[in-house]
Amino acid sequence: MKPGESEAYHLCGHTYTTGSCLHPLGEPRVDSRGFPLSASGGHPVDNLGRRVDRRGRPVDNDGTLLRDPDGRPLPPAPRTRICDETGRVYGFDGELQGGWYRCCFGQVRKLWDCCAYSGRRINGDASLTGYCYGGRRVFCVTYYDTRIPC
Repeated sequence: MKPGESEAYHLCGHTYTTGSCLHPLGEPRVDSRGFPLSASGGHPVDNLGRRVDRRGRPVDNDGTLLRDPDGRPLPPAPRTRICDETGRVYGFDGELQGGWYRCCFGQVRKLWDCCAYSGRRINGDASLTGYCYGGRRVFCVTYYDTRIPC
């Protein structure tokens, strides 16, 4: 095995090697219901990684609807829970279970496991037991910033 960079500290508060769940922008930040948010700013994003308004329409950083070259608003894309989308891609029914809390950037962060009936995790190695319920095992990790100061 060749030496390389460890993924053990790939996001604040996460000190183990389980990889992040699939996210349209990379870093697996979610809202309290498991839907994707932008890592910087915590804005809702769709499955294409575009910032969206409350109605799910793609918008720019000022909240103005994005338009096509003819001036028509761009159609919305789906917005799927991160654990559900990861499960769809990898072929399992995921459940957000097992969580723990850390102080990150002055606020409490909930690290949240996406759990599956799988002996492997997103990294390809053996999955972890003990953090999930009902016989599931940790497949990948997400996080939720609570906005509670620490």
